[in-house]
Amino acid sequence: MKHGKARLRVSASIGAWLWFGACAQPDEPLLINPFDDPFVQATAGRPCPAPLGPAYTDSARRAESHSRVERGTSCWLAGKCAEPNAYRYDAANAKAAVAALQAETSLAASAIWVTAQRRLIYLEGCVADAAQAATAEALMKALPDVDQVIPALALPGERTPYQQAQP
Repeated sequence: MKHGKARLRVSASIGAWLWFGACAQPDEPLLINPFDDPFVQATAGRPCPAPLGPAYTDSARRAESHSRVERGTSCWLAGKCAEPNAYRYDAANAKAAVAALQAETSLAASAIWVTAQRRLIYLEGCVADAAQAATAEALMKALPDVDQVIPALALPGERTPYQQAQP
């Protein structure tokens, strides 16, 4: 169980770095989801602070715009995507992710939000135990057009490993 907690924290750190690492100027206001990345609550079976979701400062949004062009097409250029831009998978991946999480009865006592971005699935929220976290991650990895799953899921008594939405 201890190993599972450490793995969740490491994964959360990676996800936070990817998402918020470009936000260099803390005094800049955050733009919430300027790229319209799918961000959906899939389960709501326990109390849990809502994550902020995809958010960028204006300067980070400008930098991210350029990076998205490069990262979006690299999948296609490498022959790993049928679509010419990996971000075209986002809506379908989010829909499939939410459906898979909601269909899994063992996740009924969880609160999980999904963000889909460039064939990546971010899972944020709270789970009852490490088994729920592992189940959620495994379900996402089984989806056909998902390259990587980045879980940021808190176990009972732990602090949420993601930036929270303002109340």
